[in-house]
Amino acid sequence: MLKEFKEFALKGNLIDMAIGVVMAGAFGKVVTAFIDGMVMPAVGMLTGGVDFTQKKLILKSAVAATADGSVPAAAEVAVKYGDFITQIFSFLVVAAVVFMVIKAINKMKKAEAEAAPAPPPAQEVLLTEIRDLLKK
Repeated sequence: MLKEFKEFALKGNLIDMAIGVVMAGAFGKVVTAFIDGMVMPAVGMLTGGVDFTQKKLILKSAVAATADGSVPAAAEVAVKYGDFITQIFSFLVVAAVVFMVIKAINKMKKAEAEAAPAPPPAQEVLLTEIRDLLKK
């Protein structure tokens, strides 16, 4: 079992996948910084100064504890839809970038396939040479 695991772990595909996961995490941080620092402030400015990170629907307000302790403190219960909107923007940016990368890869594969037609088999080349010699 240890030998099988070692073979599995050392395959190129697993290492490529691990690199992809690390790169995706780093790319996610870059996209988050881009959305939070550049896109959402611009969207907020276009929508009249709305700060989407603070947007929420309060279901139950916070309650402060009373001095005598008869009423315990309770945290606010709220649906933070502003964060959800921000994450939708992040998803759209990531989806667009992934789409462009996949499209570019497919275009390169197609160009590579068209650029290098497969050479004819050796038998076919030999038969063509014989045919050309017989024509003379």
